[in-house]
Amino acid sequence: MSQPPFLTLPPVARARRLPTARGEFAVHEAGEPRRGTALLIPGFTGSKEDFIALLEPLADRGYRVVAVDGRGQYETPGPREESAYAQAELAQDVHALAAAVRDDVAEDAEDGPPARVHLLGHSLGGLVSRAAVLRDAAPFASLTLLSSGPAAVASTQQHRLKMLLGAFGVLEMEEIWQAMCELDPVEAADEETPPDVADFLHRRWLANTPEQLSATAQQLLTEPDRTDELAAALAALPEPLPVQLLSGSVDYAWPVPLLDETSVRLGAVRTVVEGAGHSPNAERPAETARALASFWDGGEVSP
Repeated sequence: MSQPPFLTLPPVARARRLPTARGEFAVHEAGEPRRGTALLIPGFTGSKEDFIALLEPLADRGYRVVAVDGRGQYETPGPREESAYAQAELAQDVHALAAAVRDDVAEDAEDGPPARVHLLGHSLGGLVSRAAVLRDAAPFASLTLLSSGPAAVASTQQHRLKMLLGAFGVLEMEEIWQAMCELDPVEAADEETPPDVADFLHRRWLANTPEQLSATAQQLLTEPDRTDELAAALAALPEPLPVQLLSGSVDYAWPVPLLDETSVRLGAVRTVVEGAGHSPNAERPAETARALASFWDGGEVSP
């Protein structure tokens, strides 16, 4: 569970609801698209706040940044049926979000087609973003897989997800949260977590649609390795789509050596943020923002 380092939006950012062809999504938005626009997709149990510390540094580098709550996540409501959260449905949401963001840019442009969007997916969001690119890569200028592996999560995480799945339908969300705090307090919050952030993590958990959590937990348990499929799709594109695999120097969901191997199979830029774990965006935001902007600029990546 990502823990944002703070919750107050920087002056360059705003919270709003973004209308799309598939409904409205809660977003945080910052910056002007002088160099491009980036769409940030959160991970399992995550939200737009996971990227809050990236907004100002990326805006300062000339990027418009749109971080979202996916359907059923925090401030974006969702249906109470698990089928609504199938990976194909979530990938279509990414396309709808990209289209809405591109339409916003096109309204401000004098002429020419809408600019493509830099797509970033964190953890589960990376699996969804991969599916979106496989569906149609045309709207995207690049793909960044942030702490997101090739297939199902590591066995230690599978055990935790199975325990969580067993609790849905038996316990209320508040009861599950209390159990999480007792069994794995660091996952919920610890003594170093600011009180307002600890309160936010609790509120966010309760606001999630349970069916969304259940459906996406199952995806993390069963996701097949689509690395070769993605590599083949990228090779067949008429124009190259740059790919970056960025992670911390340790990762509990997918071992770092596996991420290294995956980047080689994809022919991706491999970036490691030293001192960060599964959420470099929250743990080392300055270094992460610098690496992202360098990659999007098309230059040398140096976190």
